[in-house]
Amino acid sequence: MSEAPVQQPPKGHPSGLKALFFTEMWERLGFYLMLGILFLYIIDTERGGLGFTTAVAGEIYGTYMAFVYFTPFVGGMIADRLLGYRRSVLLGGLLLAAGYFSLGIRSMPTFYAGLALLCFGNGFFKPNISAMVGNLYAPDDPRRDAGFNIFYMGINIGATISALLAAPLRNLWSFNMAFSAAGVGMLIGVVVLLFNWKRLADADRQPEVGPDDFGLMQVFTTILAPAGVFGVAGYFLGQKLGFVTNTIGPVTFGFIIGMLPIMAYFGNLVRRASPAEKPGLAALIPVYVAGGAFFMVLHLSGGLITVFAEHNTDRRAEWVPTATEFYAQKAMPSYFHNASPELPRPDERTLFIVPDETESMFGARLLSESAVAGIRADAAAGVTVADADADGVDGTFACKVFPDENVVVSTGRDAHGVSTTSVKIVPEKTPATGKVALERPIDGHEVPVIMVGQHNFDAVYDGVPAGAERLAPGKYVRLLNAELLTGFLNPFFVVVCTPIVVWFFAWRAKRGRPISTARKIFLGMVITMFSVLIMAVGSSVGGDGAAKTSMMWLVMYYLIITFGELCLSPMGLSLVTKLAPKRLVGLMMGGWFLSTAIGNKMSGFISGLSPSTTMFVILAVAIAGVAAFLFVMLPRLDKAIKQYGA
Repeated sequence: MSEAPVQQPPKGHPSGLKALFFTEMWERLGFYLMLGILFLYIIDTERGGLGFTTAVAGEIYGTYMAFVYFTPFVGGMIADRLLGYRRSVLLGGLLLAAGYFSLGIRSMPTFYAGLALLCFGNGFFKPNISAMVGNLYAPDDPRRDAGFNIFYMGINIGATISALLAAPLRNLWSFNMAFSAAGVGMLIGVVVLLFNWKRLADADRQPEVGPDDFGLMQVFTTILAPAGVFGVAGYFLGQKLGFVTNTIGPVTFGFIIGMLPIMAYFGNLVRRASPAEKPGLAALIPVYVAGGAFFMVLHLSGGLITVFAEHNTDRRAEWVPTATEFYAQKAMPSYFHNASPELPRPDERTLFIVPDETESMFGARLLSESAVAGIRADAAAGVTVADADADGVDGTFACKVFPDENVVVSTGRDAHGVSTTSVKIVPEKTPATGKVALERPIDGHEVPVIMVGQHNFDAVYDGVPAGAERLAPGKYVRLLNAELLTGFLNPFFVVVCTPIVVWFFAWRAKRGRPISTARKIFLGMVITMFSVLIMAVGSSVGGDGAAKTSMMWLVMYYLIITFGELCLSPMGLSLVTKLAPKRLVGLMMGGWFLSTAIGNKMSGFISGLSPSTTMFVILAVAIAGVAAFLFVMLPRLDKAIKQYGA
């Protein structure tokens, strides 16, 4: 009797992977293009931003990042029980595009509406496209991990391109133009999805509800409504608790309290699961803990690390070719506060000293009519107010003009205790009465001038030796945009390093010493800890912001954390699809993003603080604690993975 032939594993990957790869690539291009400049847009006081404090920016950023990853919990559930995966991804893509275009309009209502639309859109899009990737493979298919690595590379190709687009878009036009470009990218992703609609049928599934599952209305009444009540109660309670108001703040406290009913739901889901399903669901809990902790650190990239890059990093870019001038922005006065005394300063005549309130309006690229009248009346300053749209007028620092009664200026203090002023137009739809550019005749040429307060003017030249070199009038120190560091390096390293990581794990398997998926996640946490310690050293070298540090600290940080990410994030997504029952894949993928949401909320809180050595050391210790927890749980995780043939 002959033995049955050994079945060879399939070669290549399902054709649907390519369609999902490009759909996700375009979606991530838009997401990271927006995310790379969101924090800068909120805190910017010199290039047309909103001018809020870093503390307020941290609250907005953290809350947005929390809800943009919380909504997949609901979106995955709706896909599982009502819409299916393809329709959910399509709806999510359209909502995301609408959100980006809303951010493209400079007003506070459209700003908050845009963030809300992005949260809803991501809820439908993110968990379900990942679930579709998992559905392309059988549970025991050895190609699954590699498929998720390839899919993850698509994410990071999109993110890499986004960083290359964001800088020139806001250097040549504005923050808002960059947000609109993100919307265009998302629409391209929607078109890719529609062109491959039939090909992706095998990755979809019909909505299915198990006999013991909650219905959507029951989910709302027993999970979401209590979460809302807990969150609101936590917010008001946090306002009355001194240790909360002096630490994480009532918003973050309320969010964490609001998550308790949802955590209880997942705990109950594990408790009520059948004996066949319980081990896999229980094994996902430590995976969720690792994912939340990791993304708390990784998503500091758009907040705390962005602040470090913007204010504490030497971003000089004189080496950037003039043919790509749009990748180098002009250094504004704030850049020189902790710059080396040897760095040439701008000619004093190109800086026009004005009241602090006028400086803030100039930073928002708008002026009140009385401010313009005051400039015109100051004959001794020698500054002319020209029509920005007239021929021959340099509109580099052009400002829109509005009636006084429509310009509202408010002040606050940032994480360093420094006063920050924001400017807005009320009502938002008030039409401008003109657009002006300020010029001053210097050495026979009309040169655009930068309006600056006395304090910032003094800070530019403080500590600079007498007779030190000055830049020629109209010339500026050229800088790399901060988002080129925080937005480009990580996805670029993912694209470059993914083949290395995949090869390494395959090499280990061929030698008979494979690394289990659970141990890959543990390894990722350890590597992440070392990346944070790199930032601690870099911050210490710069005296915690007293001086600017080399860009190489950020390069090293992103290189190391990228290896940690490649060990952890794709493996986490893969484990969810391996260990969750098929009818609950979308929901449990939502649980992965729920844990990420909690980490992101803490990331926002941390981003409102100062990027100091102490802060990075505390983060490293926290990640080490999570790594130790995973190490203890490894035997249980490996057993569950083996039981499910994953």
